[in-house]
Amino acid sequence: MKIRKDDIVELIAGKDKGRRGKVLSANPVDGFVTVEKLNMVKKHQKPNAQMRQGGIVDKENKIRVDNVKVVCSKCDKAVRVGKKALEDGKKTRICRSCGEVLDAV
Repeated sequence: MKIRKDDIVELIAGKDKGRRGKVLSANPVDGFVTVEKLNMVKKHQKPNAQMRQGGIVDKENKIRVDNVKVVCSKCDKAVRVGKKALEDGKKTRICRSCGEVLDAV
């Protein structure tokens, strides 16, 4: 999976299409990511030790990884991600649009 935790991503499908957020968690086995302040759902929470009073709380729901794209910091748009090996043998993720290195693997 080419999307990682702390990446800035943009939704390309769904009710929040076009909005951007930071990835809170990524699960490559299931193919889902959780993005901050996107795909919010209401959860009916019972009272427990951490939350004395129960009620309806808002929380982020998971999103299929197919429905998000990484935002390149250089060209500031949602782009596809590729992989490239550097001269020293390290693998990096690159922006397919401008060729900018996103980070080291």
